[in-house]
Amino acid sequence: MRSPVLGLLLLGIAASAAAEEATFSVRQLTPETALALAQAALERCRKQGFQVTVAVADRGGVVQALLRDRFAGPHTVDTAIGKAWTAVSFRISTLELMEDTAPNKPASGVRNLPRVVAVGGGVPIEAQGSILGAVGVSGSPNGTNDDACARAGIKAIAERLEF
Repeated sequence: MRSPVLGLLLLGIAASAAAEEATFSVRQLTPETALALAQAALERCRKQGFQVTVAVADRGGVVQALLRDRFAGPHTVDTAIGKAWTAVSFRISTLELMEDTAPNKPASGVRNLPRVVAVGGGVPIEAQGSILGAVGVSGSPNGTNDDACARAGIKAIAERLEF
């Protein structure tokens, strides 16, 4: 005959196992880390003479940090946000997406989806096999420069992500 305490203990273990199967945990950037990334990306662009906006989005595409340099154009805010959202949504850089969705390519229609910004400057933030979010940079003369600034921001916080 089993004791009532043992029965409750076994029931608790079974409930815990069921809850583990019904939920999952995710890693998120802290606001401080998102801000440090944005600052590093902005600084990289400044050193090259570019006035940009940097947006850091979480894994759901929601903006966590946004910095607009004093002379960055007003359009750069929405564009940086769109690049970050696009990179996290498609889980590839917007430079890659730009190439993959070029006119006459099979995936060219992706460019017509709402919110998609298929211009270089959006880069997913990954660590230990997980997407943590993305960064979008807008305002330099071209998407390749925006991409380089975004990657510099990620590099600046890389050590914090690998634990």
